[in-house]
Amino acid sequence: MLNALEVVTTVVVGVMVGVEFSVAFVINPILGGLPDDSLLRGRAHGGRMLGAIMPVWYITSLVLVAVRAVAGWHDHGTGLALTSGALLLLSVIMSIALLVPINNRGKTWTPENRPADWRQQMNRWDRFHYARVAVLIAAFATLAAASV
Repeated sequence: MLNALEVVTTVVVGVMVGVEFSVAFVINPILGGLPDDSLLRGRAHGGRMLGAIMPVWYITSLVLVAVRAVAGWHDHGTGLALTSGALLLLSVIMSIALLVPINNRGKTWTPENRPADWRQQMNRWDRFHYARVAVLIAAFATLAAASV
């Protein structure tokens, strides 16, 4: 049972990390090469779409890691699973405190109503997102190590 839980947890967290990595290093650079109106529309649409699904995915990942830590409490990988959970919790806190406020503004922007500093706000979001991706990669690595 623990093996199945470890596999499911690792896949759910790993795919989430892959999506966030892709946003940082694939999707946003592609959008950045588009004209301003297309860039703004693409980022706003991405903010709405991912802003709806990612909170559920983050919480599900955190819950799965917590369940895995409890289920394997006497397992050799429990400390690493707890570390992974702490890193995922940090990523949730970073999201709520740093990224969500910018995203909530950005997802409503259109070429007609965008603020003068919209690019600076998107660049700030990107910098926070890079830090969050680093935390998520560390969480995934410690989770994977907990299973071996």
